Amino acid sequence: MLRRLLILGAMLLPIVAGAQTYPNKPIRLIVTFAPGGGADAVGRAIAGPLGEALGQTVVVENRAGANGVVGADIAAKAAPDGYTLLLGAAGTLAVAPHLGEKLPFDPVADLIPVSLVATSPFVLVVNKDVPVDSVQSLIAYAKANPGKLNYGSSGKGGAPHLATELFASMAGIKMVHVPYRGLAPALADLIAGQIQVMFADVNLVAPHAKSGALKALAISSATRSSVVPDLAPVADAGLPGYAAGTWYGVFLPKGTPAEIVGKVSAALKTVLAAPALKGAMAQQGVEAQWMSPTDFTAFVAADSAKWGKLIRDLGIKID
Repeated sequence: MLRRLLILGAMLLPIVAGAQTYPNKPIRLIVTFAPGGGADAVGRAIAGPLGEALGQTVVVENRAGANGVVGADIAAKAAPDGYTLLLGAAGTLAVAPHLGEKLPFDPVADLIPVSLVATSPFVLVVNKDVPVDSVQSLIAYAKANPGKLNYGSSGKGGAPHLATELFASMAGIKMVHVPYRGLAPALADLIAGQIQVMFADVNLVAPHAKSGALKALAISSATRSSVVPDLAPVADAGLPGYAAGTWYGVFLPKGTPAEIVGKVSAALKTVLAAPALKGAMAQQGVEAQWMSPTDFTAFVAADSAKWGKLIRDLGIKID
């Protein structure tokens, strides 16, 4: 028995020592989408300040593919020593597990939620010729004209698709889904009047709402957002309890020592509280937000349960 304890102690010693000296070399932050997108912008916004807070360089590593699954799998299987961080997204970790695809990793069993980093609300917009000017009038119009409103999305199972289906389900209305390969072509058809409704990223639709080509009715977040403070939430504008959007957060591989998790969490808290970072993120259409590991774990679980129920109720599957 003594020999076994000595062997176990010898095995644990490098992990304990590593946690005490962490970090003593550069850290990689895996971003699961290609350069130039929203996730990449968030990752690069926090990488520099996070490196300064931790005292080591944080290098962004883009590992795109399969809607974020490729990069998340790499991070989940990395050594649990704190030198591989994952910038995970809602679509990969809270939605994909419910869409019928078998993932090569388990988002719950293989990853430790460290902190929420940013939330990205959508704006509910309609074509300028749709005879509505509020959430309530949109719901009334859709009820009076079932199946006559077409809504666009970035693709089946994507966040804009689910946000709209949640809206329709809670409002008791029927609209026709028209999936696109991304929101940009959907936006073009929305402006042209080929489709009439869409939930889309703030920065994508804001210029067109300002010009009058589209009408912005509400923001999808549960409360007012600093990104578009003048726009009321859907929940306040006619559909109580509604909330949707996407989020980005930092995760570590399961087995990472609690001391390292705590150091990364504390560093992120400092970084995300900085006014300059909050302002930079707001310009990108996202809102900086920190959560403790405990609160973020509960947040991810609740979000996964919410979208899992909607997906099951509607029978949504990725073919």
